[in-house]
Amino acid sequence: MHEPAPLIQQFTPKIFSVLTEGYGLRGLRADLVAGLTVAVVALPLSLAIAIASGVPPDRGLITAIVGGVLVSLLGGSRFQIGGPAGAFIVLVMATVQRHGLDGLMLATFLSGLFLALAGGLRLGGFVKFIPYPVTVGFTAGIGVIILASQMRPFLGLNLEGPEPGPFLEKLPVLWAALPTFGPLNLALGLGAFGLIAVQRRIAPQVPGMLLAIVLAGLTVWLLNLPVPTIGSAYGGIAAGLPAPHLPDFTLAKVQAVLPDALAFTLLGAIESLLSAVVADSMTGRRHRSNAELIGQGVANMGSACFGGFCVTGTIARTATNVRAGAHGPVAGMIHALALLLVMLLFAPLAAAIPLAALAGVLVSVALHMIDLRAMRSLARTARAELAVLLATLVLTVLRDLTEAIVVGLALGALVFMHRMAQMSGVDAMMDEANTEARPEDRGDGRQTVVLRLTGAYFFGSAPVIENVLDRIAARPRHLVLDLADVPLLDMTGAHSLAGFVRKARDSGMSVTLAGARSQHMDMLRCAGLPEGVATAPDARAARSSG
Repeated sequence: MHEPAPLIQQFTPKIFSVLTEGYGLRGLRADLVAGLTVAVVALPLSLAIAIASGVPPDRGLITAIVGGVLVSLLGGSRFQIGGPAGAFIVLVMATVQRHGLDGLMLATFLSGLFLALAGGLRLGGFVKFIPYPVTVGFTAGIGVIILASQMRPFLGLNLEGPEPGPFLEKLPVLWAALPTFGPLNLALGLGAFGLIAVQRRIAPQVPGMLLAIVLAGLTVWLLNLPVPTIGSAYGGIAAGLPAPHLPDFTLAKVQAVLPDALAFTLLGAIESLLSAVVADSMTGRRHRSNAELIGQGVANMGSACFGGFCVTGTIARTATNVRAGAHGPVAGMIHALALLLVMLLFAPLAAAIPLAALAGVLVSVALHMIDLRAMRSLARTARAELAVLLATLVLTVLRDLTEAIVVGLALGALVFMHRMAQMSGVDAMMDEANTEARPEDRGDGRQTVVLRLTGAYFFGSAPVIENVLDRIAARPRHLVLDLADVPLLDMTGAHSLAGFVRKARDSGMSVTLAGARSQHMDMLRCAGLPEGVATAPDARAARSSG
């Protein structure tokens, strides 16, 4: 096992470690190549995620620029790339619909405060306890919602009114609008999606997403196609960053956006630390989870001040960064500066990008978020975990992300406790002649009986073990409870065991606790273990004393 890092190191940004190792021209060259590579991937995604979230496209670039610099500068991962993420599309869109752009900025700023506070309180390590089925389930659920949200621009549908947000309300509206689909929009969307799919299969090193929107934009511009574009829908994108300013703080506004801010915080912590773990698995490095949360918090506050929205670590861009040979966090800052340069020099050209092509990019992203391979694997090997995954997925789609994660965690905990309880019990009973006997065996001739308890003795397994102990009909003079194979004892288990010892003593038996750990003995005494109960280091010594 790894030794815990010193306290100051847990909060030290990774860039300081890289610089103290010695950062030279070779490292800068590697970071330059990686940063430019990531920028090529991040450009179309930032535009598409912003539009899908219901905000102007330049807000996506602002988020990627400001968030990218601050996450790399202050975060605890050597390779993390920060920016807007598809996982936030649902939450951001709902926040904009309820509170407007001002409310979104405030919720983003507050989530940054909460993330930084979580890092300061050293809560980063707790995110790793989210079960794998829950992570796969809510990611797949978000993918389904993104797919539904992109059908209107992908198919070129004309809706009579505003598009409903909830999934079940959206589907009949989209179905009713199918006769209005635009063949040109569908062709552009399918073209972008198909190009990305082919590129991933035969030329993964080629930036397929950027190539797709560039070709689609050129096609629309050269042929003057009558389809919605960034220019027609949003008037283009700004050619630079706006002046920073704090969101408007009023008590009423803070109370109104607080649930959204907490949802941003929960998802941001999960997504960013999961991305950092992916980078660790690819490189053999170890991230600093608390420093990462603080960096993510500052990045979200900074993004909100410039008019951006939620920043998090992005798995696809981080993996691209690693594969491109990044040396350290400077690559993430170069990626952000490259996006700023594009914004300053080429913003007018973005006006020709068709919304259908951006929808094709997001359809590709959404389909990759639905991990069918993981679902098939769980269906073959762990049906209970598959049920947790599907419950999380359904609640994400039909209810909301926070509720889905809470319920998924609860179901995952129940599955775990059930399995732990199944592994616990009274493993064997031996008399002084060393012959094994079952708890149902009867007879009053034994002088010493040894009961070996195995597995965790906690609130989930206590009723099972109690039932076994109470069925013991033999009444030996000396009862030995061997606790050497009990790695975990909680207060419910301690009260159960102390109660059994009291009943055995009342029946005239002497009781010895063998192999009990010191912390378990402390809990048993707190639970009312009778005075004078003997202890022994192991069952053999306890039988000899009996």
